[in-house]
Amino acid sequence: MEAFFNPRGIALIGASAKAGRGGYRILKNLMAGFKGGIYPVNPGNTEIEGLRCYRSVLEVPDPVDLAIVFVPAARVPAVVRECVQRGIGAAIIESGGFAETGEEGKALQAELVAIHRETGIRLWGPNCMGLVDAARKHAFSFVMEKIWAEGFITGKVSLVTQSGFLAAGFLIDLMSHASVGIAKACSIGNKVDVDECDLLEYLIDDPHTGAIGMYLESIRQGRRFVDLCRSTDKPIVVLKGGKSASGARAAMSHTASLAGNGALVGAALAQAGVVEAEDFHQMMDVCEALASYPNVAGGGGRVAVLTPSGGAGIVCADFIDRFGLCLARFSPATRVALAEVFPPWMPAANPVDVWPALELHGPDAYRKAFDALCDDPEVDAILCHFFALGFIGEDIGALAGAARAAGKPLFCWIIGTVEVVDRVRAVARAHGVPIYRELRRAVECMAAVLKRRPRSGATAHRVARDGARRDGAVACSGSSETMLPGELAGVVASANGALDEHLSKRILAACGIAVVEESVVASAEQAAARAAELGWPVVMKGLVPGQVHKTEMGLVRLGIATPEQAAGEFTRLDRKMNGAGRVLVQRQLAGELELIAGLVRDPQFGPCVMFGLGGVMAEILRDTSFALAPLGDDDALALIARLESQRLLDGFRGAPAVDRQQLAGVLVRLGALASACPRIREIDVNPLIVSAGRAIAVDASVILGD
Repeated sequence: MEAFFNPRGIALIGASAKAGRGGYRILKNLMAGFKGGIYPVNPGNTEIEGLRCYRSVLEVPDPVDLAIVFVPAARVPAVVRECVQRGIGAAIIESGGFAETGEEGKALQAELVAIHRETGIRLWGPNCMGLVDAARKHAFSFVMEKIWAEGFITGKVSLVTQSGFLAAGFLIDLMSHASVGIAKACSIGNKVDVDECDLLEYLIDDPHTGAIGMYLESIRQGRRFVDLCRSTDKPIVVLKGGKSASGARAAMSHTASLAGNGALVGAALAQAGVVEAEDFHQMMDVCEALASYPNVAGGGGRVAVLTPSGGAGIVCADFIDRFGLCLARFSPATRVALAEVFPPWMPAANPVDVWPALELHGPDAYRKAFDALCDDPEVDAILCHFFALGFIGEDIGALAGAARAAGKPLFCWIIGTVEVVDRVRAVARAHGVPIYRELRRAVECMAAVLKRRPRSGATAHRVARDGARRDGAVACSGSSETMLPGELAGVVASANGALDEHLSKRILAACGIAVVEESVVASAEQAAARAAELGWPVVMKGLVPGQVHKTEMGLVRLGIATPEQAAGEFTRLDRKMNGAGRVLVQRQLAGELELIAGLVRDPQFGPCVMFGLGGVMAEILRDTSFALAPLGDDDALALIARLESQRLLDGFRGAPAVDRQQLAGVLVRLGALASACPRIREIDVNPLIVSAGRAIAVDASVILGD
């Protein structure tokens, strides 16, 4: 990757002498900041902008490590082969016209993939904007060259985006509005080779990058991506586009169907300690806040608000509550200090409406109130409101210094005239203080900083780079033979499709997961006898090979309370299945809560465990979450904690609380089973009934395939 970010010389293939053309803009960008050799390549020119122009990349002199390719798509494969012949090991292909355009473009892109695999040349793109490195003033891109002349702001946020136009548009927008400073902006396009994982790995180690924002439409190597995220404490914010999965329409189980709504991707990111964004500017604002305060992780959420407006303070308090923070309760010393500058009739309260004190004592009152908040051990962070209407209240640089000395993150919200707002924002940025034009965004970004937790075992997850490149397969020490007895191991090794409920639960039981007591019966007499042994009432089910949704087929009978009913239901179920299925008699379990647990093998992230509210409402309520398998106990407990319906788990209306450790054990065992048995494609345990606080599998399906 060093050839892309720190080349000694660059061959620009497709350079143009015509102003306004992409090949001309790339050349001008290179000349504006790159200190190495620049070698334009175009057989129609001998000189461009004072630089010698070469007919072919084969003619360019040493040193040259990187090629930037901007020629028509049909010519790109031949040009890349010439780069290989010349000994250039890396190329950024900024040309469009590949897989995004149709079958002909797909064929050209497949040819590039073949060249990469055959020769080892690293390819970035195609159909991308390339790279802008603000820290080094490198613009290996066709982005408008005036970004430097008009005051491009450097900062600690690096951006990776799958959209070339979005990357270019973002740079122009951020430059024009002087909103967020950028370290690097990387547009990866169609990802024939270099992808988000390669760039993430580089940026994690980049000293100029304090936080990483990523707009991704796909994550090609989900396991490697998660491993990299977990290997660093550097903040990472992801905006994921295209979360819906069309493949979910063909899923057999509830688990796989629920995975198709983007929940799996979001949960994988959460498990990796990634902040998930919902919009573009939000992503950048959160990145800037996290880059400003990278070492606050694990801090408290008690906020002091200093405002010249009672109304703004009320609205701010509402946002603080909405984002899971709280207003700090001031210490007695702080109340005394505030009382010294406030009128006698005004109590010291949070938010601190400083306007009466300003009228009484002038601007000094603002600083005295601020210092009192900095000194209060009950305050974790401070949010200041500025009204830039000819009066701000205090020099923001001095406030930043005082807050930093006190170890309190400072955030600001400002409104007012354009000239003053722009000036104050520039000063705030120079002092590393996040400042916002929207109060909601200010509180949202503050919450992202204060609620961020250190990644669990980041040092332990600092994987060797070769290990981080695995393609989604899970390395595990177990196997189906060691986890399952011989008969069941043979079934898992040879069967295909959905196993019936009874066989599926035998597999779960062999792994230590509690299942309801039940038996398969072969006659009406056996059904009546076994039901009596289990105890009334019982449930009877028809098991049809390859079918998992028995309720929809009318093959589930509840509340059977007599031998006559049991015998009659056996006959009805057998007749409904035309004698092609089996009949199951099962103890009817009275429980406090129905849950769902399962496993899906995602093409990007590998085996993932799911947990949520279950029963027939599972796909309606969709209160579920996922975690990558295998799981440790902490992972499983965190998965349980991500459910929104925590009150139900803690015991609702007198029901006993769920035994979270026992439930976590179920999830850990599901993940271990899937990791040991790669032929298991899906597992669906629905419902997982909680009885006397313990989770018991009442219905289940295991789906196999190669």
